[in-house]
Amino acid sequence: MNFEDFTDLPPHLKERARIDPGTSRSAEMQGDYVLYWLRTAVRSEENPALDLAKILADELGVPLLVYHSISQNYRFASDRHHTFMLQGARDLHAQMNEAGISYAFHLATRTDSKSHLVTLAKQAAVVVTEEMPVDPALLFQRALRRQITTPLVCVDTSCVVPMQLVKKDYTRAFEFRSATKQLYEERVSRAWPKLDLVPSRFDLNKLPFANWDLERGSFQDWLAQCEIDHAVGPVVDTVGGTAAGYARWDRFAAQGLTSYAKRRNNALIDGVSRMSAYLHYGMVSPMRLAREAAGIRNGGGEKYLDELLIWRELAYAFCFHRGRFDPWKALPHWAQQTLEQHAHDPREYVYSWEELARAQTHDPLWNAAQTSLLRQGELHNNVRMTWGKAILNWTQSPQKALTIMIDLNHRYALDGRDPASYGGLLWCLGQFDRPFEPEQKVFGTVRLRSSTDHAKRLNPGEYYRKVATPRFDINQNVAVIGAGISGLMAARTLADHGLQVKVFDKGRGVGGRMSTRRVDGVSCFDHGAQYFTARDHRFRRYVNSWLEQGIVARWPDANGESPENLVVLDNGKKTIKENRSVRNLDERFVGVPAMSSVCNHLAEDLQVQTSTRVESIESNSGSASTWKLYDNQRNELGSFQHLVVSAPAEQSAELLKAFPSIALPISKIKMQPCWATMVSLAKPVGDDWVGAFIHNSILSWAARNNTKPGRPCEQEHLLLHAGHEWTSQNWDREPEEVAKELLQAFWQAAGIEAQEPVQLQAHRWRYAIPVDVPESRCYDDEEASVVACGDWAGGPRVEGAFLSGMAAAGTILRRLQLASADSSTQLQLGF
Repeated sequence: MNFEDFTDLPPHLKERARIDPGTSRSAEMQGDYVLYWLRTAVRSEENPALDLAKILADELGVPLLVYHSISQNYRFASDRHHTFMLQGARDLHAQMNEAGISYAFHLATRTDSKSHLVTLAKQAAVVVTEEMPVDPALLFQRALRRQITTPLVCVDTSCVVPMQLVKKDYTRAFEFRSATKQLYEERVSRAWPKLDLVPSRFDLNKLPFANWDLERGSFQDWLAQCEIDHAVGPVVDTVGGTAAGYARWDRFAAQGLTSYAKRRNNALIDGVSRMSAYLHYGMVSPMRLAREAAGIRNGGGEKYLDELLIWRELAYAFCFHRGRFDPWKALPHWAQQTLEQHAHDPREYVYSWEELARAQTHDPLWNAAQTSLLRQGELHNNVRMTWGKAILNWTQSPQKALTIMIDLNHRYALDGRDPASYGGLLWCLGQFDRPFEPEQKVFGTVRLRSSTDHAKRLNPGEYYRKVATPRFDINQNVAVIGAGISGLMAARTLADHGLQVKVFDKGRGVGGRMSTRRVDGVSCFDHGAQYFTARDHRFRRYVNSWLEQGIVARWPDANGESPENLVVLDNGKKTIKENRSVRNLDERFVGVPAMSSVCNHLAEDLQVQTSTRVESIESNSGSASTWKLYDNQRNELGSFQHLVVSAPAEQSAELLKAFPSIALPISKIKMQPCWATMVSLAKPVGDDWVGAFIHNSILSWAARNNTKPGRPCEQEHLLLHAGHEWTSQNWDREPEEVAKELLQAFWQAAGIEAQEPVQLQAHRWRYAIPVDVPESRCYDDEEASVVACGDWAGGPRVEGAFLSGMAAAGTILRRLQLASADSSTQLQLGF
């Protein structure tokens, strides 16, 4: 039996179901169960895919298994999206249990990243899933189809009028409205038929993985195990799940729907439903929302239906009929042509990704809009149009503008990554619109929408205050101890989310092992970290932005401004070390004009108190939730609700001894030391290499710091690092002696004539490289709200320290969201 044999399906399901194009139409449905691969319809009621799966299981006489998983590998995966999905899954789990349906959930983590979908699908008689015509859903669906012969059936769960009933990819709303008028009239007010059918249960003990306990598990702990973007925090007052979604809808339907037409464009009031995130993840039924909106027979209900059905489903049908489309090529030809003709028009401002993501432009209204995305995970639709068009003015090309629009929207907006989002973003560049004469600079004939004009009807200051005010308790003070890259990334992330953050460091400046030693008033020696790589996509996007901003540069310099060779020196012999950066596998980067530039950049606008050693942490008047910090002179440094400690492992363990759950595992982490020597020479040591790995020597590394981009030094400046074992054995020697011996070792390793140094200094790094990097990115005492992070947790490289700081910030942001989700303020704030 194959799927086409089911000719007696109920009409409301038959019109929504289709065999995946890559599935053989004659494929037999033979297997142990029906598998419903649930992805974008996280609800049990009015779920066409679930209803179809029930019918198929009943007809085939096999159990039904609902499999729901959350991957780490979808683009823009973050704490924000993951938290919302997990909350929805918890709701769904309860619904499935009540309905007697076998539901299995799996969360991919750092240690359990395997997908079990293919294994389950191969044993199934048929796989049922939702129709979702954009990535990542479409990408995952095609990947599954290539690996199985099991029939795959797609069901439209997102639209009132199924996408396949719309015969083409309409590009204008009025054409779509006319073509679908009769289809909507037949369906909008129709009650969804209830299916009283309970298929036999699947034995969950036979799953090839441990079924995650959504009722008792800790989302905080689970998310900490996921290799996702922890710098995008959960949204406090938008809780995932059917219950939360319908609570929000019921309130809007009772209080806001009748006045929707009059109030919807004012971003300063609560005039919109804020349902897009719930619709995006299928936590609420669009059929129910349309049915209930149609019952409000006035301008408000009619306008809401026009937005819900015409504009939203126009975009769904467009994406469906275009297949896996290229967003730029999806634009109408006239829009592509006019934008490309004006691609080289001068821009008054050009901003990098990070400047835009952090709302650091000259435009106060735009900054407020981006802040809404960053902190609240949503953007008022009327403002989104102005927000998107402004980006075209601030990027080097229209293609880059679209890429950044998609990135910012999909990364931060809970409703991002679905066809409706693409529809709104593409509209900013001419989609679903017409040309407007006369031609304008940059835009050509694409419709203008100036933020200056928008600011005349929406006060930027009032709007910023509305969207920037944190939805959690605003008196959330965070102390960050340590101003290396780990601590600064944590502080930067928390401050950008609206928390009050203060950073303390014992040094005279920020940077830690990324600091730079000044000689004669000039920054010449990166005497700690020599360079860094960017292998993780979460770190690489920041590095790409820093490249645009001139904060970092590649080294060796691929543009020919410095020699390109990294070499190996071994007792006078020199060999070229393979430079994998040619294949973009291991590019090396340095800060410009000094390694410390990266940390100085992260510290901008943060409250940083240097030359301050935090000596002790004490409970504030017996409170377990507030902590006082004291320096080594017993001066009080302030009271804080949250602490982030990013000192070296040994120092962190000592400082946190009152928190044994953190201190004990950290105390076991051993760090290797390193002697560093800084040498100024009158003559260059060579002209064909920039850095050297040294073998069979007491040295491990030598760098010509003057070859690094942006260095103003005229002399030859060598930086030498001793091996860890030799450093340990010679730790207590005088710096002058060590410097001389390391320089002599360099002459021997390089096989060149020695010369008298103009300047010679040595520096000890007690905590340079961790011996064994632990699995955890950070350590957390949840009850005390104390988090420890550093390169000893995230890995010995700059990238590892950065990701550890990101994880620490995510820990605090998740705690704030999950705590608020259980409080009564949730209802007061619009949940």
